[in-house]
Amino acid sequence: MQSLLELRHLKTLLALREAGNLSRAAQLLNLTQSALSHQLKGLEEHYGAALFERKSNPVSFTAPGQRLLRLADGVLPQVDEAERDVARLVSGAAGALRIAVECHTCFDWLMPAMDAFRQRWPEVELDIVSGFHADPVGLLHQDRAEVAIVSELDEEGEGSGIAFLPLFSFEIVALLPQGHALLGKPALAAEDFAGQTLITYPVPDEMLDLVRRVLQPAGITPARRTTELTVAMLQLVASGRGLAALPLWAVKSYVDRGYVASQRIGPDGLTGRLYAAVPDRLRERPYVAEFVRLMREMSLLTLPGVTLL
Repeated sequence: MQSLLELRHLKTLLALREAGNLSRAAQLLNLTQSALSHQLKGLEEHYGAALFERKSNPVSFTAPGQRLLRLADGVLPQVDEAERDVARLVSGAAGALRIAVECHTCFDWLMPAMDAFRQRWPEVELDIVSGFHADPVGLLHQDRAEVAIVSELDEEGEGSGIAFLPLFSFEIVALLPQGHALLGKPALAAEDFAGQTLITYPVPDEMLDLVRRVLQPAGITPARRTTELTVAMLQLVASGRGLAALPLWAVKSYVDRGYVASQRIGPDGLTGRLYAAVPDRLRERPYVAEFVRLMREMSLLTLPGVTLL
């Protein structure tokens, strides 16, 4: 039998195992679901056997599929290691990767990506710039950071040597105490926040999607209370001190346990987005590109309800 097997096929099978279904695997591989299905079908036709059970959730692999996965587990780490070694030989010793963040909830998903990165690039000095920054992109221009995690595209930044690389999108939900009257509505509108106390992080309004995109356009200015800590915000909501708005992935465990209740904001929901801002001069450095890839992949695999951009 002439071999059809390529590295991309092994990567596809690993992505399918890690993601658990075709839709999420396609996002990991930056393919359409149709293209991914076509690739798998061609592989199955070549071997004359199904490689996985299509109706299982999460996906279950057949014996032929499991054998190819064992091959992928053995081969792909060696390929990745060799590519990193070649990059080191070509570009010389790696430098620093300092990360600036503007969002208080970034640490919940950033740490696993940082841990995975350290295993792959131990010689890169990886650190988070201390504190939260209203203008993290400014730190890139000042050479005080190499990567900034931001929630908005900066058109001026794009024209001044900064690339904005898409990470993922997610739903922002309103958080209310159990039994709150607004839970009877299908979704909250801007006017529902009038007369309520809004609990937020102590950051400028332009960094708060609910305020900037929903309340300010409607002229709604609820009373405000701030706290630095997410858990403190949830405690205030649970005790009836006010409402909050946070990413669903950051609070889902609290909602599932009934500690607080969640409500959609607007009929289609309020969607937040995150980007990695990187100076153009660093964008193609292998360790920078891999860090961005790890942030995307690990977010999709570990955070509920996110979609890669």
